[in-house]
Amino acid sequence: MDGFDFSPLFRSTIGFDRLFRLLDATSRVDGASPGYPPYNIEKTGEDAYRLTMAVAGFSPSELDVTVQENTLLVTGKAQKEEEKKSGNGYLHRGIARRAFERRFSLADHMKVTGAKLDNCMLHVDLVHEVPEAAKPRTIAIGTNGEPVQPKVNGAEGGLTAKQS
Repeated sequence: MDGFDFSPLFRSTIGFDRLFRLLDATSRVDGASPGYPPYNIEKTGEDAYRLTMAVAGFSPSELDVTVQENTLLVTGKAQKEEEKKSGNGYLHRGIARRAFERRFSLADHMKVTGAKLDNCMLHVDLVHEVPEAAKPRTIAIGTNGEPVQPKVNGAEGGLTAKQS
């Protein structure tokens, strides 16, 4: 069995199709160097995270960090080094400088706050910022078939429900 069948869950869930696609995509094996470059994901605060990648041999100009929709893309493209004409060169080259592309699926409302290269480690800081409109709010329930009319608060700009 290559994957999971999520069709029974579609009968009782609404709006989770993105989650099911994400689970399906992560269950597939990535054949293109799944372990290169190595990385850590750590939680640095209540809503803060840090992605750390070991990118020995890469300069900041050879690395690219891009966020598009809910995907963080980190790419590295090593520039060709000129062979030394004097006969000096590598006898053994054990530090891999091959090109790479790593994709990370981000949760909704994740924001990249910065990236820095320090001691051959690329650090990408992220924070989870839920906007006020997406935070839970209480809805009043009307009686006698009368719907509750939302009322806009002037100072805060938020909605409150007031029965007519």
